[in-house]
Amino acid sequence: MILLIGVSYGSISGFVGGKLDNGMMRFLDALYGLPYLPFAIITLAIFGGASFWTMVVALSIASWFTTARIVRGQVITLKENDYVRAAKAVGARWYRILARHLLPNTMGVLIIAIFLELPGVILGEAFLSFIGLGVQAPKASWGTLVTEGSSQIVVYPWLLYGPGLAMGVAIFALNCFGDGLRDALDPSTRKD
Repeated sequence: MILLIGVSYGSISGFVGGKLDNGMMRFLDALYGLPYLPFAIITLAIFGGASFWTMVVALSIASWFTTARIVRGQVITLKENDYVRAAKAVGARWYRILARHLLPNTMGVLIIAIFLELPGVILGEAFLSFIGLGVQAPKASWGTLVTEGSSQIVVYPWLLYGPGLAMGVAIFALNCFGDGLRDALDPSTRKD
């Protein structure tokens, strides 16, 4: 859902340009001023429930901003290429140019952005579950496991340390994988 909203918003903004791009980016700047987790908590309160899907929607609504900016920047750069001018010259419609020529060329950057955004989403989900707004107790989540472990820390400390360590290792691994993927896919960092 983060990709759907962010890619659509950023690609339209970058491709159309002009006043629409300026207005869309100022709106995005205003949204950037809102803190991430309180924005997700407000969204959960509006939807009025602590189910898995409402949490997915709340975290998606609060996390698509960076994806939109990345896609916008890539589309602005790529729309100046000769193949886009050629597609316009033969009469291709704007949505075809965007879908066939520009968006496939942003996939490398998008994959990297996903892996660098994913640790923040994992932490957001764990925090929302920890405070009781995310996944509830019969279902497993790192946040709910940490909640249960914190109540038993004196007697069974591994109930807290296990999920916390697993979450830390997963976030560290995703950050390292995203960084390595960026190094592998970014041609400017390659040494010939």
